[in-house]
Amino acid sequence: MSRRRSYPSRRQEHLPSRPTWRCRACGCAWPCSAAKLRLLGRYREDRAGLLTHLAALHAEAAAELGDVISAVILLDRFVSWARVRG
Repeated sequence: MSRRRSYPSRRQEHLPSRPTWRCRACGCAWPCSAAKLRLLGRYREDRAGLLTHLAALHAEAAAELGDVISAVILLDRFVSWARVRG
């Protein structure tokens, strides 16, 4: 009987690693560019839902990173990029 080997996926999802809030796949500050593109695609028809989701994640990150990163930087990192420009 042959055994199947389990190999890690070459395409890791760009998800946050907590409590550092760095991307598990690329190591960048999360949400990284790939995560932002995925989120924009997922919430394509629901910008309010995207902003609500990001605000909740921002609150979690602020609780974990508040002593390390300023609130303004975290707001920009988590929420500001997703606002409609115009």
